Amino acid sequence: MPDGIRASDIARTGNDLEKSLHSRYDPHAEAVRFIDSLQLKNSIECFILIEPGFGFLIPVLKERFPDSKIIILHAEKNLSKDKITSGCAVYYNSSSGILSNSQTSEIKKFLESNVPETDVSKIKIIEWRPSMNYFKESYLILITQVVEFLKRLDAGKRTLAVFGKRWFKNFFRNIDNVKNTVFYNKTCLPVIVTGSSPNLEQVLPLIASIQDYCLIISASSSVMALSRACIKPDLIIATDGGNWARKHLQSAVSDTANKKLNDSLKQSARLNKYAFAVNLCAALPSQLFCDPFLIINDGSFWQSVILHELSLPSVIIGQRGTVSATAAELAMLLSDGNIYLAGMDFANNDIRTHVKPYAFDGIFSGYANRFIPVYSTAFKRSSLLKEGGSFNIYETWFKDQLSSWRKIYSLTDHKIFTKATPENLSVKKNINDIIGVTANNENSAQFRKKSADILLSAIDNPNFSDNIKNELSSLLFPSNSNNVTKEELKNKILEVIRN
Repeated sequence: MPDGIRASDIARTGNDLEKSLHSRYDPHAEAVRFIDSLQLKNSIECFILIEPGFGFLIPVLKERFPDSKIIILHAEKNLSKDKITSGCAVYYNSSSGILSNSQTSEIKKFLESNVPETDVSKIKIIEWRPSMNYFKESYLILITQVVEFLKRLDAGKRTLAVFGKRWFKNFFRNIDNVKNTVFYNKTCLPVIVTGSSPNLEQVLPLIASIQDYCLIISASSSVMALSRACIKPDLIIATDGGNWARKHLQSAVSDTANKKLNDSLKQSARLNKYAFAVNLCAALPSQLFCDPFLIINDGSFWQSVILHELSLPSVIIGQRGTVSATAAELAMLLSDGNIYLAGMDFANNDIRTHVKPYAFDGIFSGYANRFIPVYSTAFKRSSLLKEGGSFNIYETWFKDQLSSWRKIYSLTDHKIFTKATPENLSVKKNINDIIGVTANNENSAQFRKKSADILLSAIDNPNFSDNIKNELSSLLFPSNSNNVTKEELKNKILEVIRN
């Protein structure tokens, strides 16, 4: 039996001695039999233990998988002894009661900090089911949080494998064209954040009537619909690295789409041009490069080093997998006022997946014929979105954030956020007081070469090398990120940048 644990301790966890967590005779042998029954693969790099009680499983796993990381989540504080959990990452329920909403946010942050960057197939959840009988709700909360986290991690990994190299290439293509950058002064105005769900159409008249009193941040996919309603967003946000994202942005700035809007704003004191909040890894059409950019840094070390050395201002917002989450976090950075969502309900309206007009409408109708009618294409697209599960992942992420975010409302009926309408709109906005534009960056044409030199130098710097190597190996070598040498990485960087 491991040091620091006595069989007499096992029933300590409650007044009802019958609800013991382990065998009263030989808990160590019980742990060995349980681990044997799992038939664990040698390729597992990380174990996540859900309330393992007094920790009899831990020394068995350490002995058999000495190089694997062990992460432990406890529904009860002070169950395992320090000696047993040495070298493990451990989360304790500090309150010894049912886990609260704020604690689920702590669990998410704990997992983000401790789960290694690896394939989800190399991560194994181990449940100690006797604990579920005793801890009930807290145990279920722990397992739910872990499963949802791994879903998000897996979705991010799959996206990274497909788009990683493209994102990296986009960064260097875009940074060469940063002519004007945006700085901002924080305001207290209410903020309306728009997405492209069908329910946006319900509130377009409302947004149009109050747009002079609210800061408007819009996903690029919603701008066509806003323009049709004579609404000009103050910031258009673009974070998608896929080539199709350019279609939204091209439509957003086209003269045809915005003729009615431009005519209605001839006498307006707002910025003459659109301002864009962009991640430089996004796919950006060339039409945007004369417009001002508020650069979004996703917090990765390699991006931070380059932007710092080039003295380009940016805001740090981590990758969330959906522009909706990025837009909500950007709204909190720009204003202390209330935030109202529109067109972000994480659901389809029957076979309608997006607001109208929508940049892809012409594509769908252009391919239609009597064998492939538009309605069939819409039905298939709607079904794929539902089956993909991304709506559920994003919905769960937003629910987790509610405890740490200030109150966010929805202008329409919503599954998560309370429906509300901005009130007491007495202060008219002056966008020029909120968003400013720096002078032209005259040396922007040299940014690509300078960025490459900065990155290669950072890889050779022992203080930066490991962080940058870990990040870029995942982007540029998604199938073999653990065995990339420094020279292979440098050669790949130069190859991607030149092509």
